[in-house]
Amino acid sequence: MTEQLEAEPAAAAKLFGDRIELARQFTHDLATYGEELGLIGPLELPRLWTRHVVNSALVAPLIWTGARVSDVGSGAGLPGLPLAIARPDARFILIEPMERRVEWLAAEAERLGLENVTVQRARAEDVVLDAQVDQATARAVSALSKLIPWTAPMVRDGGQLLFMKGERVQAEIDAAAKAIRKARLSDIEVLLLGEEYDTEVTRVFRATVG
Repeated sequence: MTEQLEAEPAAAAKLFGDRIELARQFTHDLATYGEELGLIGPLELPRLWTRHVVNSALVAPLIWTGARVSDVGSGAGLPGLPLAIARPDARFILIEPMERRVEWLAAEAERLGLENVTVQRARAEDVVLDAQVDQATARAVSALSKLIPWTAPMVRDGGQLLFMKGERVQAEIDAAAKAIRKARLSDIEVLLLGEEYDTEVTRVFRATVG
C-alpha cells in the first residue's frame, strides 16, 4: 500500500525541523496500518502528507511554550501526534472514544517514543481531567455548536480553543452564537495557515476561554 504514498513535500522538513524522521515514521505507519484499522480512507494515501500530516503540523506554532493540550477526537492521531512531534516542549492528552483507535494512538506514541503524549479513552462530553488544560485542539470532529460546549470546560480561564475547520467556518461561528456566549469566548478569529508554503491551507478557529 505504501507505494501509493504521496512524496514528502518540502514544507514537512520546514515544519518538523530536526524531528522530521519521527514525522516520516508516523506517516509511514499511518500509510501501512491506517486503512486496515479504519483510521483513514482508501483514497488518502496520495495526499496523506499534504492533507493530513503537514496540515496538522501547521498548527504547531500556535501551541504555547510548555502548554498542556487536549486533542479531542484524535482518531488517527490528527492533529495530536504531528503536534506532539513538532512540539516536544508541550504535553498532549489525546482523547478518543473508540477502543481500536485508542489502542493505535497508545501504540504509535510508544513506537515513536513520544513521552509528551498520554491517551485517554472517553467521549469529548464525558472527559474527566485531573486539571484544566491550557489549550484544546480538534480536527474534523463536529460543528462548533457542539464542539464548544464539549471542550470549553476542559480549558482554564485565559486558555484557548484551536479547532481546524473547513471553508464554511464562518457559518459554523454564526450558528454557534449561543454556545459562544455561554462559554464566554472572546478574541474569536479565523486564521489561515500555510499560505507561505506550497501546501493546502489550514483554517483554524481560535478563541480565548473565559
